[in-house]
Amino acid sequence: MLQRVALLLLLLASSRAFAVETMRIAMDDPGDEVRVSGRGLGFGPDAEDGAFVAISAGQATVRRRSGRLEVNGAPVVGDAIRFRGGLESLDAGGPGNEPLKAGSSQVRGDVVVRVFRDSLQLINVIPLEDYLAAVLGSEMPVSFPLEALKAQAVAARTYALQKKLDSYGAAFHMGSSVLHQVYGGVNREDAKTRAAVEATRGEVLTYDLAPIEAYFHATCGGRTESGQEALGRNLPYLKPVDCPCGKLPASRWSATLSEGELRKALKSSPEGMRVTARTATHRVTRVALADGSSVDGVQFRRKLGYMRLKSLDFDVEATSKGYVFTGRGFGHGAGLCQWGAKALADKGKGYQEILSHYYPGAEFQQLY
Repeated sequence: MLQRVALLLLLLASSRAFAVETMRIAMDDPGDEVRVSGRGLGFGPDAEDGAFVAISAGQATVRRRSGRLEVNGAPVVGDAIRFRGGLESLDAGGPGNEPLKAGSSQVRGDVVVRVFRDSLQLINVIPLEDYLAAVLGSEMPVSFPLEALKAQAVAARTYALQKKLDSYGAAFHMGSSVLHQVYGGVNREDAKTRAAVEATRGEVLTYDLAPIEAYFHATCGGRTESGQEALGRNLPYLKPVDCPCGKLPASRWSATLSEGELRKALKSSPEGMRVTARTATHRVTRVALADGSSVDGVQFRRKLGYMRLKSLDFDVEATSKGYVFTGRGFGHGAGLCQWGAKALADKGKGYQEILSHYYPGAEFQQLY
């Protein structure tokens, strides 16, 4: 634990040297060629204090040829290059804020293009607070109350810093999909998400002085799940708590799958399929199949599809139309419940009170 705290202090000291905390977010792999464009575009080495050379046309085509990089047809040294916009108004001390277009994405900060396996990889090096404004617009409806958005901002900031600690020294800290935090770039920013981020700037949740694993999900269905049951992580601040989302229509779902669909997904006949074990919060942990085998709940949901089987809190019934799954919640159920946060904010609860409810025992720290 002391080692993690020391690493966190090292990261923050490094970020202060360049004025901002940054994240490295892996974006889509573009194949062997990608175009990068933006006002005041320049490129240089993949380093915070590197020297950047202006590209007069404001756009560059990067190709991978025989395992090496080319920019606008000219070979470059190394297996990674970094692009920055707004060179006419910025020095070289940290990522720029002028949006760049890289492939199909428009992002703030810098864009790194590197050789990765048999293709190119794009990495967005972005100030953490800019990143969070886009994450909020991707992860939570901007129509939600400001206090709910502020709770999400603190949770997302904490989650990002914890992942950065875990991946210290790696080429990137996180991806941009639901496997980490959904990040949609500039197009997902909103005045309300920026307000929520700015109001909580630098604030994180900690346990024993280290950022917590601040998991979150759409809706828990009335009671959150423990970290041990949901994630295989016995974390003291991820304990089951009651949640007001259980009364909301958004927490209920149903799905009907035919016998053929189930047979294809499970590689077994669904006849006689039954739930044989659940957690204390009613989430499925084991399903018995007709061939005498069984599958754990997480694998069962993955096989059927996360968008069809939205959670593991479900019941199933065989009908003449197929197998009907009736469930509660959307997601793994651990940590912050987004619809529950909305319900609590609607009742007048502040963001810190909301977060303390979903992460019992965690403390608030102002890191910068």
